Amino acid sequence: MSTDLDLENVEFASNPDPRCPCVLLLDTSGSMAGEPIAALNEGLKRFRDEISGDELAARRAEVAVVTFDSDVKVVRDFVTAGSFDPPSLSATGQTHMGAGIHKALDLIEARKAEYKRNGVDYYRPWVFMITDGAPQGEPADVVERAAQRVSASEAGKHVAFFAVAVQGADVEKLRRLSARPPLELSGLKFVELFVWLSSSIQARAKVDVGDQVTLPPTDGWSSVQA
Repeated sequence: MSTDLDLENVEFASNPDPRCPCVLLLDTSGSMAGEPIAALNEGLKRFRDEISGDELAARRAEVAVVTFDSDVKVVRDFVTAGSFDPPSLSATGQTHMGAGIHKALDLIEARKAEYKRNGVDYYRPWVFMITDGAPQGEPADVVERAAQRVSASEAGKHVAFFAVAVQGADVEKLRRLSARPPLELSGLKFVELFVWLSSSIQARAKVDVGDQVTLPPTDGWSSVQA
């Protein structure tokens, strides 16, 4: 335990900038196999290239990756964007979306506690969920509690939760899970989506904590505006 705290102290002492935490919550169930998962992997690489090229965002933005299929995994814990190494994802299994949401929110709460222990300020965390389906293969109460947590977190301004509907996603169910209208991906424009996400995070990193920022238009990849 003391070793973990020592590593925290070194991390935040060497970079005391406020943090912009973002969890990429990604559907890796069987329906994403083939072209969708390949396009998602390309999008992640482009996201790495775009965000690490901005000096301020590379220091302030923190990225974690959680995947959900029949299992939920933290495949990348929080790192600053300049150190982000995108995973190579594969697709299989069912869609344990509710459990994935719980894991993403738990991860954020744990990271916020680390910021507070070390006196580091932070922007409102984002969860950015991408899915081509609907909750599948998990108890209904897990999904319902996930929806309640998202709603309460949004109402309290503790988290901003974005859902991106890939072709085939159940948009109506996503509306019930997210306090915001789902962003509907045009085709497999994952690269355009991640360029937008990088630009949005870069814009946030340039303002003071607590200030509002206008997000770029999503015209290049979605007809729904964030």
